[in-house]
Amino acid sequence: MKIRPLKVPDIPRWAELRAALWPGEPVSELEAEGRAVIAADPPLVVFVAEEGRALVGFLELGLRSVAEGCTSSPVPYVEGWYVEADWRRRGLGSGLMRAAEEWSRAHGYTELGSDTEEVNRLSRAAHAALGFEEVETLVVFRKPL
Repeated sequence: MKIRPLKVPDIPRWAELRAALWPGEPVSELEAEGRAVIAADPPLVVFVAEEGRALVGFLELGLRSVAEGCTSSPVPYVEGWYVEADWRRRGLGSGLMRAAEEWSRAHGYTELGSDTEEVNRLSRAAHAALGFEEVETLVVFRKPL
C-alpha cells in the first residue's frame, strides 16, 4: 500500500473513483471538475491510495472558511473520501486520513473538518474510529423556484 499525492496522469482513474463515490455524475464531468479544482487557488489537495500500480482510493482535502463545530478559519475539510469495496478494512482509508492530517499540521492548521450523510453508518463509524467527533446533525432543504 502506498499513499501519495495525486499526479496528473492519475486524473482519469481518480475521476472513475469519484464517480463511484458520487454516482449519477458523468465521469467526464468529474474529471473536468477535478482538473479545475486542483488548479484553483487554493487548490483541492488530493491523496490517492495505490496498491501495486492501481489506484483504489482517494481523499480530497479543501479549505473552507467555515466548518460546523470548528473554531478556526480556514479549516482543512475532507470533501471526498473513498476506498473501493474490495480494498476496505485494510488500512487504506486511515492511511489517506493520516496523509490529510499530516498535510494539515504541516501547513499550520489545528482542526480538520468532514461530513457524511446521516444514514451512512459505515462512514460515521470510520470517522469515529479515526478520532472524529460528531458535532451536529444537519437537515438540508431545497425549494424549486
